[in-house]
Amino acid sequence: EVVTLQWYRQPKTLRLLSDVCLWHTPGWPPLPIRWVLVVDPEGWLPTQAFFTTDLNMAPARVVELFVWRWSLEVTFEEVRRHLGVETQRQWTDLAIARNTPMLMALFSLVCLMVYQWRERWASLPRSTAWYLKSHATFSDCLALVRRTIWSDTLWAKENDVNSTPEQDRVLISPKRLDRLLDQLAATA
Repeated sequence: EVVTLQWYRQPKTLRLLSDVCLWHTPGWPPLPIRWVLVVDPEGWLPTQAFFTTDLNMAPARVVELFVWRWSLEVTFEEVRRHLGVETQRQWTDLAIARNTPMLMALFSLVCLMVYQWRERWASLPRSTAWYLKSHATFSDCLALVRRTIWSDTLWAKENDVNSTPEQDRVLISPKRLDRLLDQLAATA
């Protein structure tokens, strides 16, 4: 069967071959599974096989669900890398039960804050000379949130009536402060 599916945000025509067979594992009774073989008629993608225990699922649906899972895996990897899920600090069941939902919520809050600050997207993504990016990553979003919160906090303190007397201040140019905040937000 030839179908056109969303393959990582792009429509892709694929050939699918599917059937049901038994999966044998030593020490367990055979388990019926549906297998789906995916072939790219253009030859750009390697041939892949997918499996499900839902024998009634359509082959195209098996492939769609596989592609959808990628955004979920990326989310968990970003939360692990940037927010500390599954680190040494979380080695007990109680710590995991307390911290993991909060860190997942923090991931969502960062994404919502970046969406709310759409006018500041000009600074996204943060590319380097050796690594050009066309799309923002979670680390870019986290840097934008840090940068925005820190600059708003510094601005508020500068205009606070209880700030230190004028002679105790060391002034820094707005341009230098922006550069400093950009670097700190990206590396924090």
